[in-house]
Amino acid sequence: MRRAIALVPLLGAALLVAACGGGSSVKPEMAQLPALAQSIRVNTLWQANVGSSQQAIFAPAVAADSVYAAANDGSITRLDAASGRQLWRVSAGERLTGGVGAGEDLVVVGSGKGEVLAFDGSGTALWKAQVSSEVLAAPQVGKGVVVVRSADGRIFGLDARDGKRKWYYQRSTPALTVRSPVGISIADGVVYAGFAGGKLVAISLSNGAVRWEANVALPRGATELERVTDVIGLPVVQGREVCAVAYQGRIGCFDVASGQTLWGRDMSSTSGLALDVRYAFVSDDKGAVHALDRSSGTSLWRQDKLSMRNLSAPLALGHEIVVADIQGYVHFLSRESGAFVGRVATDGSPVSTNPVSLPKGGFLIQTRNGGLYAFNTE
Repeated sequence: MRRAIALVPLLGAALLVAACGGGSSVKPEMAQLPALAQSIRVNTLWQANVGSSQQAIFAPAVAADSVYAAANDGSITRLDAASGRQLWRVSAGERLTGGVGAGEDLVVVGSGKGEVLAFDGSGTALWKAQVSSEVLAAPQVGKGVVVVRSADGRIFGLDARDGKRKWYYQRSTPALTVRSPVGISIADGVVYAGFAGGKLVAISLSNGAVRWEANVALPRGATELERVTDVIGLPVVQGREVCAVAYQGRIGCFDVASGQTLWGRDMSSTSGLALDVRYAFVSDDKGAVHALDRSSGTSLWRQDKLSMRNLSAPLALGHEIVVADIQGYVHFLSRESGAFVGRVATDGSPVSTNPVSLPKGGFLIQTRNGGLYAFNTE
């Protein structure tokens, strides 16, 4: 029987062990935030309330000049990306657990019942489809296909016009896995997905055929818990590389055409990674942020003053790197040194998803209480 360990959004290994009845009863303390000697200017472009996520994890989606956001109560909101002005809000009629995905004048969400619901750009319901189990991650839209990942590890390619199944992909999973909203990425007609056991798979978007498989990490240890090595977060594609990171495993980068390993190094994360033209940035499961050379994986700097603050994956913003934490703070680190250069508060509730870039500069943060914030820096 396959069992899933529940990872409360962005919680680290100490709580995972406690949930399984093992380990010490003494929990590591959350780091206190250091005072900032100087700070960059952080501007709040706009803010809105889009509804609570409860225990689900919702990331905003940006398509054209609009931002789409979902909430656990079933509400879906479209806002103007420049001003934050609400354009419409509709109800899916179901409690949502995954979303939102947007593209090609389509907005897609998923429910705890395994339902996939699609709306057009005006908020009109188009179709509903059923997959094999609850949807924890945002569906993705590309080239007329809606790609949905269900909690049992299956991936479905649905026709964007009517929701009919075009293909699906399934692989065997270990006895013990992490229950997390691990999603999929689409680039150049290929779907990239990470799996339990440390596998990264490239799948054809058009027909679901496997192009290649690679090992991000291999399970190690004597117990089932020690051998949990699940790819976490989103695979990140940039240029000719795709990179992914695993819990209790490694970070690795691979050639997008062949799956050949370019480099890898030991790393454990519960949130994910980001890339820019020179560096790979990772938030590890203890609350440290790492910068690695993208060509070799060599460590460049490590910022460890956010210990146990349950960080989001980083977002690369030119001169700064952004991470958010369990108390709703957004931290700005120097890209070159990892030093703190800024901080801004949101509504005090956990940021349970990763920062999302805005196409004309700035980025979005969505909190568990439903706060949606657009920031930029000067």
